[in-house]
Amino acid sequence: MPTVDSLIIGEGPAGVTAALYLARSGCSVLVAEQMTTGGQILQTSSLENYPGFPQGIKGYELADLFAAHLQGLDHLERKSSAVTAVEGEAGHFTVTFQDKSTVECKTVLVCSGAKHRLLGVDREKELTGHGVSYCALCDGNFFRGKPVAVVGGGNAALEESLYLANIVDKIHLIHRRDAFRARKTYADRLAAMGDKVVFHLNSQVTKLLGEKDLAAVGISNLQTGDYEEVPVEAVFIYVGFEPVTTFLPKALERDAQGFVITDTEMRTSVPGIFAAGDIRSKLCRQVITAAGDGATAAQAAFVFLEQLHG
Repeated sequence: MPTVDSLIIGEGPAGVTAALYLARSGCSVLVAEQMTTGGQILQTSSLENYPGFPQGIKGYELADLFAAHLQGLDHLERKSSAVTAVEGEAGHFTVTFQDKSTVECKTVLVCSGAKHRLLGVDREKELTGHGVSYCALCDGNFFRGKPVAVVGGGNAALEESLYLANIVDKIHLIHRRDAFRARKTYADRLAAMGDKVVFHLNSQVTKLLGEKDLAAVGISNLQTGDYEEVPVEAVFIYVGFEPVTTFLPKALERDAQGFVITDTEMRTSVPGIFAAGDIRSKLCRQVITAAGDGATAAQAAFVFLEQLHG
């Protein structure tokens, strides 16, 4: 069974940064990623607040730069597979992959991020891929010139609404509160679009209508109880995230939402396991904070390895 100093789970901003720092420190590193380098930035049309890019940068462009930064690094290997289990103890962890292979490692850095939370409405899974989507960048072009809905009130919902505004005929923006949590500049830009964007505040989607494909959403006003059916060909859902942690030991401490609790050095409650990025219990989940977490986790893991080696 092969042994490495550090196994990094996930190749988003946190995982890429951790891999870069550890490999350049001379540690043997294996990075496991079941999809493609970049994580959720691949679902982001443009980043406007990442330092060094005053004109913004496309999500896929930044992901390509991240991947290029890992190319040719000594002491670094990559594996394309999902992790299904992490067992053992510091210095002697055994990690199992979806392809049934295993690897032994001395430390584990969990950078697996979070996935989109479901809306929880009947037929949501049935209509996913048939008008229900969680990625405007991925699917928006299929609905060019058509009416669509966006559900949510955070940065992701409004950022993707701004992207869709360049493609679709009309956007129905649905939020359960009377004000958005997102940056005010996003809300102001959408409000300035006039009839292009219709706001449904204090409202929630209670029905998804259509036979094989989505044809309309049923919207209920939480204050008045009024109900209306709005014809749309797609609904893009951004109602938060849930952490990807099913493979982690049960002993690992989590918060009420399931996010991993760490200290300021990214150490978890299990010695030898570190967590970085969106998987962590924290206030701000951005590309830049994930990269910072990754650097801190890598340094903490390096110090831990030095102590293991005596």
